[in-house]
Amino acid sequence: MAVAKSPKIEIQNVMSPGHIVRVDADKYEAMKRAFLKVLPKKPPGLTAAEIGAVILPHLPDDLFPGGAKAGWWKKAVQLDLEAKAVVAREDSKPLRWHRLR
Repeated sequence: MAVAKSPKIEIQNVMSPGHIVRVDADKYEAMKRAFLKVLPKKPPGLTAAEIGAVILPHLPDDLFPGGAKAGWWKKAVQLDLEAKAVVAREDSKPLRWHRLR
């Protein structure tokens, strides 16, 4: 019996314009929902460490058991949403992000 493959989605990277990567759509959408849920709509936003700390409770355990691979997916979603102008990177140290819409 063949195992069904998860659907894929194309994502972008604000640091590599024009570069497209295909990733698991279910994990991407789950992380995107959680990312946008915890990210404030106004500056000052959250640092990468703060996002990582508050995002875990919002992730489905079947896709991210015990938070596995959450860091990679958080960064992939962050870069994609920046490329799509959904979130903004603030000019601060440490870097912070907030929602644009």
